[in-house]
Amino acid sequence: MKRILRLMLSIVGLLLLGGGCMKWDYGTIEQFEASESGLFITNEGNFQYGNATLSFYDPRTRQVENEVFRRANGFKLGDVAQSMTLRGDIGWVVVNNSHVIFAIDTRTFREVGRITGFTSPRYIHFLSDEKAYVTQIWDNRIAIVNPRRFEITGYIECPGMTMQNGSTEQMVQQGKYVYVNCWAYQNRILRIDTERDAVDGELQVGIQPTSLALDCHGKLWTITDGGYEGSPYGYEAPALYRIDTESFSVEARFRFQLGDAPSEIQINGTGDRLYWINNDIWRMSVDAEQLPTEPFIPRRDTKYYGLTVDPRSEEVYVADAIDYQQQGLIYRFTPDGEEVDSFYAGITPGAFCWK
Repeated sequence: MKRILRLMLSIVGLLLLGGGCMKWDYGTIEQFEASESGLFITNEGNFQYGNATLSFYDPRTRQVENEVFRRANGFKLGDVAQSMTLRGDIGWVVVNNSHVIFAIDTRTFREVGRITGFTSPRYIHFLSDEKAYVTQIWDNRIAIVNPRRFEITGYIECPGMTMQNGSTEQMVQQGKYVYVNCWAYQNRILRIDTERDAVDGELQVGIQPTSLALDCHGKLWTITDGGYEGSPYGYEAPALYRIDTESFSVEARFRFQLGDAPSEIQINGTGDRLYWINNDIWRMSVDAEQLPTEPFIPRRDTKYYGLTVDPRSEEVYVADAIDYQQQGLIYRFTPDGEEVDSFYAGITPGAFCWK
């Protein structure tokens, strides 16, 4: 549901091309001094409504502050908050349909800069303080940016992809190589040589790999959603793949049932346990030889939409989008799967970022 919804929204966004641009109407601001550690939640909001928000949760005090970007800066975050990445004390918030990435101070939530000019940005990955990659949907290029100067400096061409067919999504790095999953109407993992800023290899997996994770053995994991019935690109049973990065080849494949919709693969802080959403919440050891038969956290009357694992405590946080119109709920579980807290975030909480 999540991926199909995002695909539909992005198609409309391309047709409107710029309809998601925001007027930055400045108003009153509040002063914040956030704790040294905590969890950021990017809330997508509703497409074309410009009501994306940013939340911050302190696990120690169990206190949440919602709409911290608007309250700290006096203007709204924009249209469809996609993801967030930290680099030092700066948080980089990718706002997909507003074509912008905001840089904020993670203590005060105040803007310190922004990068504009993207087609439809998805994720940012840092190579250094002066170089980062930004993936995009409906663009056959990955943007190269200079975060220090807040500007796009170049592009990486992605073969076999057009404006109408494909997207580059999440990124993980092993040595000098960055690996990227191509999701929309694609079935590939790209390997980028960061010394040359060029794609130097690609690996075919199943239909529409949704996300990536790197484990403690240096193995790359991706999970495919299999497309959907009636898709012009095809429809098949999803699968979980383990990829050997040295040979850049599929090492193992774990098949789901046709009609399953696995997504949001995550890994714990020690890199030895995987988590994902497939109606329920599932987990398994990276050394397992088959998929688990019982869910880690059974689904209730919920729409599990986002997932993260605390890299320090291995507590699990799950976002419930409810009806995509009201504030979503975040559930917090112990490493044993027992609920210990829940709180409201913004509309359609979709991604997390640990401070």
